[in-house]
Amino acid sequence: MVFESMTGSAALRSRPVVGSRVDARGDAKPHLAITSVFGPPLEMSTWSGAPANIGGALRALGYRISGIQPRFDTLSKSLLAGRHLLAGHAGFPRGETVRRGAAARRHCARMVERELDRIGADHVLHTGTFDLPIAHTRQDTRHYLFCDHTWDLARRHHVQAGEFDDRQTKEFEALERESYAQMWHIFTFGRYVRDNLVLHYGIDPASVTVVGSGMGRIRPYAGPKDYVNGPLLFVAKHLFVEKGGRLVLDAFRIVRKRRPSARLVIVGSETHRALAGDQDGVEFHAHLPWDELERLYHHAALLVQPMLNDPWGQVYLEALLSRAPVVGLRRNGLPE
Repeated sequence: MVFESMTGSAALRSRPVVGSRVDARGDAKPHLAITSVFGPPLEMSTWSGAPANIGGALRALGYRISGIQPRFDTLSKSLLAGRHLLAGHAGFPRGETVRRGAAARRHCARMVERELDRIGADHVLHTGTFDLPIAHTRQDTRHYLFCDHTWDLARRHHVQAGEFDDRQTKEFEALERESYAQMWHIFTFGRYVRDNLVLHYGIDPASVTVVGSGMGRIRPYAGPKDYVNGPLLFVAKHLFVEKGGRLVLDAFRIVRKRRPSARLVIVGSETHRALAGDQDGVEFHAHLPWDELERLYHHAALLVQPMLNDPWGQVYLEALLSRAPVVGLRRNGLPE
């Protein structure tokens, strides 16, 4: 995932640079911190490399860039368990129930504020809302958001929807609404997300800019393609089920009955191999180098990626660059 440097960064510069620290020579240098709860934001392994690529693009434009990784695992398990049990649930909370809750989010927000005190950044770009709302300890810092979804959109097809009770759903909605309202500017992958922020959350249209996601590392392909005998392709480096893996395997069983020569290539993590099993016609790959993954895209006759609730789908863009048509669900980012 490669951020287009003259889209989001230009929008960042469209408002005045406020409160920039001045170095020993008297030069004001905008200092931007990028946050991510899913890993070190300046490493390519985090969120498909999006935060790192944004940092690189803005650094090339003269920004000083720092990374902040607030961590959920430093929050007291006893506190989380206590909040969960008070809500009427049995057992310790897991996954998104924890990340979207007030305790975890405010904990991460405080971690961001403490790190800002240490590094002295003027601007903060949050890559998601799990470290928001702002902790409100630094009044001179501008906060921005780069997001691919909203809670209102995510909950409609969420694979964990049955685990959220009414209290949690309302809490998540209130936290998201507060977070969006605090942002100096919001950047979205898709226009449908921008529309939701404006229409559902009441954000000023002038405060939301659609910047896309960039085109990734798969290079465009103009060579020969075999659309009759070429393989079907499914790519899920993580979240195999959420990205439609079980649905693909069920559908492929039907396909094989009608066309016994059909082949399905699955790219996933080693933990997904057991889910694929030894189904006839299925070829499984884990931990492929980029050049090999690119070769699979370029030779695929079709990308079959019925993602249950993926907000954007970088794989769609990579397939289209490879002249591989896409089969998916009519929801979220794919229609756009």
